[in-house]
Amino acid sequence: MSSENISLNLRRLRLMKNLSQEKLAQAIGITRAAYIHLENGTTQPRTSTLQAIAKALDVKLADLLQPPMELKAVRFRAKKKLKRRKQVLFKVSNWLRKFNSLEACLGAKQPYVLGELAERLRGEKPGAERAKMAARLAREKMGIEPGESIRDLCGLLESSGIKVYPIKIAGNDFFGLSVAPQEDGPAIVVNVWERISVERWIFSAVHELGHLLLHLDSFNVELEEENPEEEKEADLFAAHFLMPEEVFIKEWEEAKGLSLFDRVMKVKRIFKVSYRTVLYRLYEAGHHDIWKQFYYEYYRQEGQALRLHEEPQALAAEAFSEWEPVAEREPDYKLAEIDFLPDRLALLVREAIEKEQITLSKGAEILGLTVEKMRALANSWVE
Repeated sequence: MSSENISLNLRRLRLMKNLSQEKLAQAIGITRAAYIHLENGTTQPRTSTLQAIAKALDVKLADLLQPPMELKAVRFRAKKKLKRRKQVLFKVSNWLRKFNSLEACLGAKQPYVLGELAERLRGEKPGAERAKMAARLAREKMGIEPGESIRDLCGLLESSGIKVYPIKIAGNDFFGLSVAPQEDGPAIVVNVWERISVERWIFSAVHELGHLLLHLDSFNVELEEENPEEEKEADLFAAHFLMPEEVFIKEWEEAKGLSLFDRVMKVKRIFKVSYRTVLYRLYEAGHHDIWKQFYYEYYRQEGQALRLHEEPQALAAEAFSEWEPVAEREPDYKLAEIDFLPDRLALLVREAIEKEQITLSKGAEILGLTVEKMRALANSWVE
């Protein structure tokens, strides 16, 4: 048995369990100095010591002996330095090894349908147009109809040959990472910590898909800082992949009579995205005051400011991965009021007011609102 493999695995498993060298040594029944020699690879452990280590770490003996999988073609960036970076990489490499081993055993390797598209995109000029084109072509390759919203993102990615690993890491500094195809991937890892909205899980997964298609040359585990231009391109890809241009415009226009807040909520739930994604698309289209307008409207309706990381009318966890048919889940699935908010009449009222065919007070009467609420509604309207 290799003392080098054992020492590397010892350190990674210990860090993953958040144990100090002293605490692990105590659990094993040896001195801290003796343990340090084992972790440094300067001494060869006895079989009985290895068994005690495996028990203390709650792992199999084979986990200590096998060569550790060193992921290199990984895109793992964060705005802040992540203290648990090594532990996350270890978890991912261990999961990926087991996943690939099982696939090989069953002869069930899923073909990666986007490989050729990624190579093609390498020859395109980076920027907004490439991101939009990539989103459109990826949807086509994955068999998504032009007007179709995505119901089961995990299922879609996996059927396209991309492994998906939901991992819980407490903190808002890490949302996801991706592993390149040459590392027995491709794979996408998403932080599904309960304090991160489901909408963010979905967006993070598609954001990482954007990196797999657009930035394969930047997959290097040694790089830790974000590249602003690449992040922006991946964000744009995700926004257009989740909300294709024509369908987004159609849904936005059909909700034209609603207040800005209700309008954004309705569109976000149709496409299962964050309100931020909707606002991002509107800002991109030239509505440069949209963020300010939305936050003002939220405060007016809710009586309080929208907090950082808060997602109004957030999706349930099932929206990220729906394993059973919708029809079988329907009794347990509660729609928000916005899902049953008629907007045809409101749209007609808006058009009539804008064409000066009726007054604000008449519009209020038709919609059953006070003049004050009607005026607030009109003030929130945007194109």
